[in-house]
Amino acid sequence: MTLTAERLAVGYPGKPVGADIDLAVPLGAVQCLLGPNGCGKTTLFKTLLGLLKPRGGRVLLDGRDLSTLRPAEIARRIAYVPQAQTLPFPYPAHEVVLMGASARLGLFSTPGAAERRAADAALDRLGIADLAEQPFPKLSGGQRQLVLIARALMQGTPLIVMDEPTASLDFGNQAVVLAEIARLAT
Repeated sequence: MTLTAERLAVGYPGKPVGADIDLAVPLGAVQCLLGPNGCGKTTLFKTLLGLLKPRGGRVLLDGRDLSTLRPAEIARRIAYVPQAQTLPFPYPAHEVVLMGASARLGLFSTPGAAERRAADAALDRLGIADLAEQPFPKLSGGQRQLVLIARALMQGTPLIVMDEPTASLDFGNQAVVLAEIARLAT
């Protein structure tokens, strides 16, 4: 599986952010995008994920134009860890992680025992199983970030796009996340 951008232009109506972007992210690769705050990294990520429409060029997922894929098809292939996320309700961390299974479940399906075990395993992999019943909004910024990473692991996609995955994490948890990223790449 490869995520490719060809002559991609990103931005918002009346506000171009970047243009002539070419990149290829093959399966098993770990690639980092570095740049100063506000330079457009998040805008590029959202365009690569189909959350924002390209201002020019195109994004391909395994050679298929991303614009021809339904959101559910994209979600079964690419998980996204945003910089931060707020939720409208105080879901427990375990439920937030379970939301990662929604791409594989039917529209009106609910997670079963297998999905609940997988959510437990994702929390455990990141060393935050003890947070399972804690309300997401009550967690620290670093704890919320770890829960969002666990949700991406739960999604079970071949590609994961992480926007500042170690933001708000203490040194020990940065090491946990970077080790997990290295493990996923093998």
